[in-house]
Amino acid sequence: MLDREKIWTGQINDVARDTAFDRVVGIYDTTLRDGEQTVGVALPPEAKLEIARALDRLGVNRIEAGFPRVSADDYHAFELILDAGLDAEIWGFSRAVPTDVDQLVELGLKASVIEAPISDGKLAAYGLDRGQVTDRIRAAVEHAVGNGIAVCFFGVDGSRADPAFLQDVYRAAVASGASEIALVDTLGIAAPEAVAGLIQAAREWVGPDVPIHWHGHDDFGLATAGSIEAVRAGADWVQGTINGMGERAGNTDLAEFVIAIEAIYGAQTSLRLEHIGEVAETVRRLSGYDLAPWKPVTGHNLFIRESGAVAAQFHDPAAIEPYSSTLVGARRGLVLGKKSGLASIQIKADELGLAVAENQQARLLEQVKEVAIRNGGLVSNEEFAAMVSAMGTAAGGSP
Repeated sequence: MLDREKIWTGQINDVARDTAFDRVVGIYDTTLRDGEQTVGVALPPEAKLEIARALDRLGVNRIEAGFPRVSADDYHAFELILDAGLDAEIWGFSRAVPTDVDQLVELGLKASVIEAPISDGKLAAYGLDRGQVTDRIRAAVEHAVGNGIAVCFFGVDGSRADPAFLQDVYRAAVASGASEIALVDTLGIAAPEAVAGLIQAAREWVGPDVPIHWHGHDDFGLATAGSIEAVRAGADWVQGTINGMGERAGNTDLAEFVIAIEAIYGAQTSLRLEHIGEVAETVRRLSGYDLAPWKPVTGHNLFIRESGAVAAQFHDPAAIEPYSSTLVGARRGLVLGKKSGLASIQIKADELGLAVAENQQARLLEQVKEVAIRNGGLVSNEEFAAMVSAMGTAAGGSP
């Protein structure tokens, strides 16, 4: 749980508080499956194991370790992760296909998502009708449950499915033995208010004792908002990925969701966000993509300051930041550039242990701006130290 003394959001969000958030929300990570569907990402077994260990340190409740039927490497990744002795539950992923379920059984998995397309558009693309897909769902769920696997049924493209069929298919899955359900916005098209309505409807379909997951995508930039509204409406679990990675615009970014649901809305999760920086970097490095430096929670620039006006307040983090950098294990810092001010010069000199007289600061600032413009970016610590040294030499002091 976040230390509320380190959250500096004032009172404006009191209007958003709701007793619906006075509980613990489960975190289900699908970085190793849905996240790996990011174009160009191919994680070998050892990389998946490294990510799984990082997710476990982060405090993720459930790790979906991939889709074992994809390849021999993916199957082996499951073996490595299952043997790693992690605290998190390890979940599998399967289509509503008997051979997929057989591999879950071979691996000795105790829990898995089982998916099937349920929108008319998806069914048409696969050449299936509603009766055929319902029969497949029943058979797959019964096969898995009969072999000791707890099932969460996952209806692909459910947000675009016919509501009557949506209700029928989830009820059929639960009647066949699914102990949990996931409502799925495959193309990220659902407004947050629509998400809430869907969760509330599903609660009526399956009753009060069946845990409900929300699985959202970010095609319209609404994944975090939709996940929050899912929780408000009663969802027990939120599925997502580290860094929001995934196909197209990606999945719900778990770090963004968790800091919002805890800091703004007052819910609780298991995530230890002080580790999020290292985990995000591990996933980024092994996946081979870059992150925008201004990305919420894990962006490199969040606690780094260049502006002179802000630098003058740098000594008071609550004046310039919405929450403490320590909550997310980030480093605060100040850099020199075109937008620096006199306060920036003194702070950077103190940081580097350089002696700068007050009457030298204005000239140094002028030089910093000139070099920054010439560089088209920032002034390095080495460049600044050289300026200070040269100024000291020109003034007859020690170089």
